[in-house]
Amino acid sequence: MYDPYIDSELNSKQTDVASYWQAVTPGQIHYPSLQQDLSCDTLVIGAGYTGLNCGLELAAAAQRDVVVVDALQPGWGCSGRNGGFVLRGTGRLGLAQLKSKFGLDTARLFHQEYGEAVARVNQLITAGNIDCQPQAAGYYKLAHKAAMAKDLAEQAEFLQQHFGYQAKFLTKSQIQQSVVKHQQADAAVHFPDCYGLNPLALARGYAQLAVKAGAKLFGQTAVRSILRQGAGFKVITAQAVINASNVVLATNAYTAKGFYPQLNNSCLPVLSSVIVTEPLTDNQLQQLNWQQNSIMMDTRTLKYYYRLLPDKRILFGGRGAITGKAAADPIYASRLLVALKRCFAGLEQLNYQYQWSGWVGVSFDDLPRIYSPEPGLFYAAGYCGSGLSFSSLAGKRLAQLVCGQRLPALPIYQSQLPTFPFSAFRRQGQQLYYQWGRFKDHFL
Repeated sequence: MYDPYIDSELNSKQTDVASYWQAVTPGQIHYPSLQQDLSCDTLVIGAGYTGLNCGLELAAAAQRDVVVVDALQPGWGCSGRNGGFVLRGTGRLGLAQLKSKFGLDTARLFHQEYGEAVARVNQLITAGNIDCQPQAAGYYKLAHKAAMAKDLAEQAEFLQQHFGYQAKFLTKSQIQQSVVKHQQADAAVHFPDCYGLNPLALARGYAQLAVKAGAKLFGQTAVRSILRQGAGFKVITAQAVINASNVVLATNAYTAKGFYPQLNNSCLPVLSSVIVTEPLTDNQLQQLNWQQNSIMMDTRTLKYYYRLLPDKRILFGGRGAITGKAAADPIYASRLLVALKRCFAGLEQLNYQYQWSGWVGVSFDDLPRIYSPEPGLFYAAGYCGSGLSFSSLAGKRLAQLVCGQRLPALPIYQSQLPTFPFSAFRRQGQQLYYQWGRFKDHFL
């Protein structure tokens, strides 16, 4: 498996990941590779949610001459293989942590920005008539042990009091009665405007919107180098040269080693693994009292996230291997299946039918950045695995930055990603963190 921590190039001959989303999402459009030199105002590298939204915004709102290229096809990376969670947030810091770090006024601005991100996803689904199977709204953050229940009750009160957000606290018995019979959920906070969808269908819908707006989109076009040329850039691909006044890096966790060292050393690619089970029977669903298709995530340091899909399968995800070489080891899927069965009784004979992994970009301070590190060059990265909704807005913010517009007064728009200390040893640090996380989740 491609490993951006050690591989110096993401070539265009990678196969599609054999995911559930690939199996159930029809209507793939193949975008051809760039075969001849061209010039443009802005080149966007990466056709995931961020890059496609940047291209869409530059073409539609700013009437810029914009080209979007991807080493594979739109949605091949993070955007086409995630769990499909439309969340109000990004990074790994909650609003209480943001309040402690930056103050209440800034935390409220974060909350407003997160709401705009969800609204943008909703608006684009409607505008593009994107058939991404959005499910009923509702996200449950679950206390994986009784000691966490008090924290969740305080979180719900905090959100209501300081942000006017209608979060709702649920006890264990309320979860059992109105959501699902969960063996490891001692309490929950309900977020009413978050929901699940088909992430690959969303990415393909964004691609069609960007092209319709006037962006030129090329697949199978791996960028090999970016050279400064006067006030602009000369970008070398396998088949052609692109001269651009501006370059946007929308490659996040899939940024090849050495591609842009400042970004490489500030973003750790971490594998997230996912399984999708066989369909549950009506009897199994009835025994579980599984009443909603809401999305769920627990309070573990090494979190599990899951949802009931439209065809009655369970999607269950969590941390996987450390390296790309080990990603296909069946032990990681087996561990997820064991964890799933510990959550839900009566599924002892259930097996999984799909298993895959994908990289997420983790920043050192648990926050993403949308930034211009040098004239004409821009990037967005570091969503920490919580980027479906925010990356869509990040693409818009990148486009505004390219056009010289002022962004909201948030720290994530005012500074670059901080470099990891001892960045050459990030993976060793990751291994230690995983060991600590497992100990904390079990004993503390």
